[in-house]
Amino acid sequence: MNYQETLDWLFAQLPMYQREGQAAYKANLNNTLFLDEHFHHPHRQFKTIHVAGTNGKGSVSHMLASILQEAGYKTGLYTSPHLKDFRERIKVNGEMVSEQYVIDFVGQNQALFAELKPSFFEMTVAMAFQYFADTEVDIAVIEVGLGGRLDSTNIITPLASIITNISFDHMALLGNTLPEIAAEKAGIIKTDIPAVIGTRDAAYDFVFEKKASDCHTTLTFASEEWQMGKNEDGTYDARHKNGITYPHLSCDLKGSYQRKNIPVVLETVLLLQSCGLALYEQDIRQGVARVIPNTGLHGRWEQLAERPYTICDTGHNIDGLSEIRTQLASCSYDKLHFVIGMVSDKDVDSVLSILPKDARYYFCKASIPRAMNEKILAQKACAHGLEGDIYPTVAEAYAAARAAATPEDMIYIGGSTFVVAEVI
Repeated sequence: MNYQETLDWLFAQLPMYQREGQAAYKANLNNTLFLDEHFHHPHRQFKTIHVAGTNGKGSVSHMLASILQEAGYKTGLYTSPHLKDFRERIKVNGEMVSEQYVIDFVGQNQALFAELKPSFFEMTVAMAFQYFADTEVDIAVIEVGLGGRLDSTNIITPLASIITNISFDHMALLGNTLPEIAAEKAGIIKTDIPAVIGTRDAAYDFVFEKKASDCHTTLTFASEEWQMGKNEDGTYDARHKNGITYPHLSCDLKGSYQRKNIPVVLETVLLLQSCGLALYEQDIRQGVARVIPNTGLHGRWEQLAERPYTICDTGHNIDGLSEIRTQLASCSYDKLHFVIGMVSDKDVDSVLSILPKDARYYFCKASIPRAMNEKILAQKACAHGLEGDIYPTVAEAYAAARAAATPEDMIYIGGSTFVVAEVI
């Protein structure tokens, strides 16, 4: 098989949560443990960092990988989902796994996969861990796919367990309350492995504290350790309570929500330094400033055009879109044009209820089975006072927004990772 045929086989044969939703979720680690045994535990051949959370885990993972690369470590990075190319999920020093490796890995193990019937995610994690072992990385940043406790990545013994934040998302699988969701995320906390939590919140922090106590490990809340200030030039002043400071820290990820993610990264760096990793101030500064060129991250408040000012962002749940709404309110424009599509298993009404009422909306549907029909989305939006037109594809909606917008207007594209993927 060539590369495209290999991908077609993967997507056709193996259920993938990102496309199909709940039906593809495996509520145990049986297949993952079997594959790990079959491949002789490749993840034991390199150091790891484990990153979970509802929002921010992708940004944090990429920032950490960027810092490690700047420090000279050969760094693996496993993330999901991908935007354009499956290989975005598996990178070493910012370079995607080769098409040939994907072809060979699937071809050599196709009979096993056909018999075991692992999920798309289970197979991809096995591929990533094997690739990192084959390429002899020093360390790999491993992003949780969904939840934590039962996620396929949760077989590693990392240097640190990171949980960025907790919000409502994937409730059908993770629980309907914040403590229930936190309990699933807390599943990555392990005995004697230090843990970092992004933000202290009385609604759920007791869940993490109990888990850490049960695991006899240390737990720090980054929001209590670091103070973040924002300068007029867009840089940050970061100050740790022990006196460490990073004045005028530049970040090339321009979303204002990065003010919550950077303290998580800096606190994790302190842990890694205590583990013996040589990470110096220059590495940290350059790593945070050069996330995009170092790792290839896209879709985080990413500017696509200047006039009209055009932004796309992968924020897709109530917490993520709340941050987006706040940043939109700080932008200057004559009229806001909002290209939006969502997936049907999200809390769509809650998201729609917080979006700006004075924008013109372009309702569309990404080309995946989980995507909500654009007409249904428009009907739901209308009930929340949002008005606009309906388009069968993301491309048509974006084209209509560009045709209608003046140079002084703003276009925002989002609501779903898959909508962003189709415009980048």
